[in-house]
Amino acid sequence: MVRRMEFRVEDSGHGRLDRYLLDRLPGESRASIQRLIAGGHVRLEGRVLKASTKVRPGDRLRVEIPEPVATGITPEAIPLNIVHQEASFMVISKPSGMVVHPGAGRRTGTLVNALLALEGGFSGIGGALRPGIVHRLDRETSGLLIVARTDPAHRNLSAQLARREVKKIYLTLVWGHPVPSRGRIEAPVGRHPVSRTRMAVRTSGGRLAVTDYETLERIGGFALLRVRIHTGRTHQIRVHLKHRGHPVVGDRDYGGRRFSSLSNPAMERLLASFDRLALHAHSLEFHHPESGEPLAFESPLPREFLTLLEEMRKLH
Repeated sequence: MVRRMEFRVEDSGHGRLDRYLLDRLPGESRASIQRLIAGGHVRLEGRVLKASTKVRPGDRLRVEIPEPVATGITPEAIPLNIVHQEASFMVISKPSGMVVHPGAGRRTGTLVNALLALEGGFSGIGGALRPGIVHRLDRETSGLLIVARTDPAHRNLSAQLARREVKKIYLTLVWGHPVPSRGRIEAPVGRHPVSRTRMAVRTSGGRLAVTDYETLERIGGFALLRVRIHTGRTHQIRVHLKHRGHPVVGDRDYGGRRFSSLSNPAMERLLASFDRLALHAHSLEFHHPESGEPLAFESPLPREFLTLLEEMRKLH
């Protein structure tokens, strides 16, 4: 069944059409939105548009999201840590190392492969490669994810995300001690100008990104932080903390594996053996997609993350 929507542009702050729709369709990636536009599924007064088309106040956009087509993704009986489940949605604690959905070069071992092996079905709004996926986590980030089982639940949960009503709290270990010890980072995030697989703080061309942090503990030259994100930009926490000079421990892309700066060989060996990102999606708060009841879920730090902290405290 084709999903049809209409949007009236209220301000000119988004510029490009694909960026405007990215905020309105949180269940879609920028690449999938660009495919919709290229396929003629986004129109303005009957005109077929381009991803780079500038949107203006007063524009009325009509969007059609076609029914997903079969992709041949193989269901796999991969064990999942299901924190909560009911007929319309699930909350899952994803392990570090698991990719959320299939993509280029990755067709097996993903969260989606595991979901397809479960009974009950999942929402198709996210597309054939992402059944039920409302939002994502990086491969090496562990922790909580919401998965929609029905289309109405998916629409409701996506709308909560778009309105920034979903409270997402992370725990992360970073290099150095942020000053001040708690605060807010407001810096636009966009594609890195040279490395297209990475993101960066951009003075132009980036999108609004807001991150709150609080220092929970200092361990030698490191700090354990509680982080809340108010926007959901790609790699937001990693980029913002790198921008402040405090990259996440274990982050290969943003400077979190700089062991040569350590004066303690034992600490260097310990951190070198920690083969993941020290970032965990610890808690989620949102409203039930049917009843509106407030819900809250937590996922404790994984064993390998806890072990790292315990060993670091001994060496400090």
